[in-house]
Amino acid sequence: MLVVVGGLPATGKTTVSRAVARKLGAAYLRIDTIEQAVVRFAERESSGDELRHAVTWGLGYDIAYAVARDLLSQGSPVIAECVNPMEITRDAWRDAAASTRLVEVELVCSDPAEHERRATSRTVDIPDLTLPTWADIVNREYEPWDRPHVVLDTAGKTPEDTVAELCAALGIDD
Repeated sequence: MLVVVGGLPATGKTTVSRAVARKLGAAYLRIDTIEQAVVRFAERESSGDELRHAVTWGLGYDIAYAVARDLLSQGSPVIAECVNPMEITRDAWRDAAASTRLVEVELVCSDPAEHERRATSRTVDIPDLTLPTWADIVNREYEPWDRPHVVLDTAGKTPEDTVAELCAALGIDD
């Protein structure tokens, strides 16, 4: 099974995805981790500008799709966590799943004040990662979904509540 958890920054994707991956015994892929590793590598190389540009144009996603395919081919369930902002990224995850069960999840925070508070008060857990500002989040390109998917609103809920909701949607015991 491939579970792709998407949504705007500061909706709870990392917290929820990590917890569900632990419960499921799944591999956990995080685009921010992959992209930041490439950026750190780029800092050491003379071709660093090209690598940073490649990250901007989706290199981290391409790496994650490939790793997910490898893990799935070995029978490992995978939780992939990313913004997943465009139809092209969503289609690529579907292709990566191949004949494996794919569950697409979108986390939203319907309370703008709570969402902004989360965005402005969270801490960085990846070395050297620059978190987006609230303005970055609000102005980010994010295409509406054009197919059925699981939507979970994290506003006014604890992470544990959302984890339980996602586990129920996946059909696994919480």
